[in-house]
Amino acid sequence: MALPLILIIVLLVGYPALFSIHMATLNKSMERFVGFENFTFLFSRETFWMVVRQSVVFAVTAVVFKALIGFCVAHFVHNIPAKGQRKWRGMLLVPWVIPPAMSTLAWLWLFDPSYSAFNWILEGVGIAPVNWLGDPNWARFAVILVNVWFGAPFFMIMYLAALKSVPEQLYEAAAIDGANWWQKLWYVTLPMMRNIIAITVLFSLIVTFANFDIVRVLTAGGPVDQTHVFATWAFKLGIESSDLPLGAAVSLFMFPILAIAAIFILRDINQRGNEA
Repeated sequence: MALPLILIIVLLVGYPALFSIHMATLNKSMERFVGFENFTFLFSRETFWMVVRQSVVFAVTAVVFKALIGFCVAHFVHNIPAKGQRKWRGMLLVPWVIPPAMSTLAWLWLFDPSYSAFNWILEGVGIAPVNWLGDPNWARFAVILVNVWFGAPFFMIMYLAALKSVPEQLYEAAAIDGANWWQKLWYVTLPMMRNIIAITVLFSLIVTFANFDIVRVLTAGGPVDQTHVFATWAFKLGIESSDLPLGAAVSLFMFPILAIAAIFILRDINQRGNEA
């Protein structure tokens, strides 16, 4: 019964992955096998290591803030009476439902150097306008902010489902033992949610690392390649510079980083499962 799904996965995931590995071993004209030359060339470029650092900082920072905001908002919604929860869940899921490329266009207007709504507010309180997308540091902040705004609702809905699965009797027992709200959170809520938190973080880390549309629409990797991540730089090298093998080599470098993260997170989940 699972065979059709396995075949679909092999065709849509397995074949493109193997073909990209093959492509990364070819020269620019894709006519000659060059082995690891594309990878050694990348390792010798400072821009490549800058993209590695930026991708790691971008993914880790965004996931941490999405997890924290999602956790806080999930608790807020969880404590709302049942009749009002549906309305709040619907409103808070809107950023996640809107296609990211479309919503990023709205953020692009908010960050516009000439007509920025943010700068209009800053000028109203006597603060000098900010060059949001022209300054590397502010551009990185803008990219992370938009990613957090888009991805936090996913964490919220996952954590909300986990909160609803925590038995109420555990909180009652903790209250009888004299636990305050922080102790209930630390000794009851978090241990019961750890597996969901780990899986959600892993999934979001993979999606954030492979993020393309937000960076592409908002900054296109600028200024001066300072906001490029793996996906956008691979696009620049492979499509815009007509060097598909080099672009494939850049995209493949995401695999070992994500594999290491997945191994640590899944091993931690397995260890907790064995202890239980």
